[in-house]
Amino acid sequence: MLDKNKQIWFIGIKGTGMASLALVLHDLGYNVAGSDIDKYTFTQVPLEKAGIKLASFNSNNIKSSGQVIVKGNSFKDNNPEVKACEDKNVKWQSYPDTVEEVIEMHTSVGVAGTHGKTSTTGLLAHVLGEAAPTSYLIGDGEGKGVKNSRFFVYEADEYRRHFLAYHPDYQIMTNIDFDHPDYFKDQADYNSAFQSAANQTKKALFVWGDDRRLQALKSNIPKYTYGFKDSDDFQAVDVKRTTKGSTFKVLAHGNDIGEFTIHLFGDHNIMNTLAVIGVSYTEKVPMDDIRKGLLTYKGAKRRFSEKDFGDINVIDDYAHHPTEMRATIQAARQKFPAKRLVVVFQPHTYSRTKKYATDFEEILRGVDKAYVTPIYASSRETGGDISSKDLIAKIPGSEIIDLDNIADLTKNKDSVIVFMGAGDIPKYEVAFEKLLKK
Repeated sequence: MLDKNKQIWFIGIKGTGMASLALVLHDLGYNVAGSDIDKYTFTQVPLEKAGIKLASFNSNNIKSSGQVIVKGNSFKDNNPEVKACEDKNVKWQSYPDTVEEVIEMHTSVGVAGTHGKTSTTGLLAHVLGEAAPTSYLIGDGEGKGVKNSRFFVYEADEYRRHFLAYHPDYQIMTNIDFDHPDYFKDQADYNSAFQSAANQTKKALFVWGDDRRLQALKSNIPKYTYGFKDSDDFQAVDVKRTTKGSTFKVLAHGNDIGEFTIHLFGDHNIMNTLAVIGVSYTEKVPMDDIRKGLLTYKGAKRRFSEKDFGDINVIDDYAHHPTEMRATIQAARQKFPAKRLVVVFQPHTYSRTKKYATDFEEILRGVDKAYVTPIYASSRETGGDISSKDLIAKIPGSEIIDLDNIADLTKNKDSVIVFMGAGDIPKYEVAFEKLLKK
């Protein structure tokens, strides 16, 4: 249990979720420190800025008393600090169990779904923060605690059913497309995880109205839909899409609650906004505060993050599943309708690449030029019987790209170049941007 009289020690503090949680607890007044690998990660920047102590893994970091140990999900008995916990008979608690403690302190809103979790959580946290003190935990390494906060907004990750540690007041579910084939047996197994999460929600669910799997979820609490259809509880109408974003009116249970504008692109961001409006409306948050928050939101890290290099615009995006890729491409075409669309795609894990190879090929055939990097393996899956060469063989004009030939990208003039992937694709983008700056 969290205790302000003890040090909260994070084993794996630089993980995206762990770093966010460490920041939340630090802001809430806890004594936070932790350990991780020595390699630089972007998540350590806000930790260092907050003055949180970071150390290398060492068994001596684990004390026999005076600590609450929070263990990252990926660390096992071969980690020296995990082993030290066993040797010293020191109990640890998991990341999800610790998040649940924070959830119970607030009016809580979880954001679940195969895609859109980080974007929606970031948007919700920002917008609610305009209206009331709001703490949040986002999977891209962001976390903020506000003392005496009314709301706690968090990203609920379905992998290995981690989100089943949580019992929020409200839950947004963006979609249920099959993912994580290295863990879930099939679509039915995947669906069952979301059904369990729905069962654990206390006050209301907010679900995308066009997802038939979300529609099939059983619920003993109100289940509100959002979308473009007349049957949706929160409906966007009179939508105007421009190169500056989108403007639309919202009907809440059939009642016009006014016009909203977002400086975000693609229909998926309209859906995310409707979910945010739905939760806010249900909690009786003033809509004028919501409008103000929507106008000032700039987007989450690695979600359609844009840089301008003259005739070349570079977009960095986390998209690695077919649904996410289609959404990102739609957004790019909305904002840059007159430019060539070039995609640099990094397939993420062998099992996902094999599962969705046909989709990846179809999507990349629809852009002006496609590059595919070698497949990004993971610690839980280091090999497979598919390669990036198998993908480009079915995509006319596509090429394999690596750091050795990254200069080939400079041939794409008057283009928007989208780097897509969930692995280490930022290293390709960084190398390319260095060439553009010369």
